[in-house]
Amino acid sequence: MKLSKLRQSHLSRNQQYLYCVYYFDYFFPPTIREHRDYFSQHGRGFGEDAFHAMWFHLFEEFRPKSALEIGVYRGQTITLWKLLSQQFGFNCDIAAVSPFSPAGDKVSRYQQEVDYFEDVQRNHRHFNLPLPLFCRQFSTAPEAKEFISGREWELFYIDGNHDYEIARQDWNLCSKAVALGGIVVLDDSALHTDYHPPRFATAGHPGPSRVAGEIDRSRFEEIFSVGHNRVFQRIK
Repeated sequence: MKLSKLRQSHLSRNQQYLYCVYYFDYFFPPTIREHRDYFSQHGRGFGEDAFHAMWFHLFEEFRPKSALEIGVYRGQTITLWKLLSQQFGFNCDIAAVSPFSPAGDKVSRYQQEVDYFEDVQRNHRHFNLPLPLFCRQFSTAPEAKEFISGREWELFYIDGNHDYEIARQDWNLCSKAVALGGIVVLDDSALHTDYHPPRFATAGHPGPSRVAGEIDRSRFEEIFSVGHNRVFQRIK
């Protein structure tokens, strides 16, 4: 089932999540499954199998020509984007804003001994992928703000600092820079919804979930929800 039909089926948030789990388990291409297996090992990545299916459906339907992630851990998402654009036969200009450091926030702590920038490059080499365009800054830095707002993007993934003030600033920047019809995926933002996560998962964190509740629904429509990831499309 394609995303367009999923949207018409009016599935609940939990049903959308379970569908993505099922799709990953029974229909996922082996090469993309291997990518998830690789990042699931040795603490290389966070997330859940269902999120790979979410990105699969988004790239299959929207075929974004440009995509930017705020908050890179070890490169799972940006390498997946490149593999998916290859899978579906289109070019996607990929970029990332991240300090590539172990800096955390009120709800997150990261390994101190990892050279995150070198690690991201190593993981790209593992999949024989070209590097994206990097802005090695916190998203609050003037250079990062200019990097994000300096052009129009078709896809954003806000996955950086989870504190409300910064998540709100990230949303404000991305919501202005996303193209009409483009999408913004907000991570860890389903706390105040009817989604009930399985025991190994979470519905998100207070900061991004508060941001999601403040989104102007006259400009953005929520079109998909997979676990704590919520997908908003700019409609105006």
